[in-house]
Amino acid sequence: MTTPFKTIGLIGKPNHEGAALTLQRLYTFLQALGYTVLVEQRVGAQISNVDNNSLTELVELGNQCDLAIVVGGDGNMLGAARVLARFDVAVIGVNRGNLGFLTDLDPEGFEASLEEVLRGEFIAESRFLLEVEVYRHAELKSANLAVNEAVLHADKVAHMIEFEAFINDEFVFSQRSDGLIVSTPTGSTAYSLSGGGPILTPQLNAMSLVPMFPHTLSSRPLVVDANNEIRLKLSLENTDSLQVSCDSHVVLALLPGDEVVIKKANKKLRLIHPKSYSYYNVLRQKLNWGSRLY
Repeated sequence: MTTPFKTIGLIGKPNHEGAALTLQRLYTFLQALGYTVLVEQRVGAQISNVDNNSLTELVELGNQCDLAIVVGGDGNMLGAARVLARFDVAVIGVNRGNLGFLTDLDPEGFEASLEEVLRGEFIAESRFLLEVEVYRHAELKSANLAVNEAVLHADKVAHMIEFEAFINDEFVFSQRSDGLIVSTPTGSTAYSLSGGGPILTPQLNAMSLVPMFPHTLSSRPLVVDANNEIRLKLSLENTDSLQVSCDSHVVLALLPGDEVVIKKANKKLRLIHPKSYSYYNVLRQKLNWGSRLY
């Protein structure tokens, strides 16, 4: 079999019965085809007959593999993607979650579609990430990456915060709200969509700024070029504990007066799909849009 992939990594949802069954099938299937298969250490116990030499940490898996298969929901894909984007590794998902915007393969019958992908018959996409940095008195205090979104918010539910927003050092607005969602096109169908944000197709080089329950009706989502740098300056009047969340997984703590800088990261996620993949078909299915009239 001619294939662009030689070494394949398996990443999964730990302690999940359905994911364990799919991981086992994948491991057996790929070994039978003669591939070198590495398994993320966290899920190694869920697969029988795994060679201990095949178990590895996620970073090393990204460093050695040509293809990574993520079994789980979009949350598992996001967690893996923030690490795998550092490496030139293709990533595809088997859906064992709820929505599955990022995980295409059907867990009940993935073999035929996966064989096509392994032959090199696939659609490739490059999805950019956000780099999120926290500055205190002009000193970098913490940083991380986000695939979907960076969210500025209080650590308590429904607490108003006050901040100013700048784009490329130009003042844009001040706001009193529950927070702000800065989303990539990948994340525009996630938390941003729930907050009333626009859907951005994956090919767009754009970010959306979506206010969360703003104190004024004049606040509206804003879409900007992704090459811009967004800076959020927190008011000294804020009394609550504040934070910025990356994909709802990684939390960076904030203090009044801190500045949050959000910009396009240098690294990109190399996402691949089966040939049958259609972004608009995914939207129709997941959002229950109407079918064709004729």
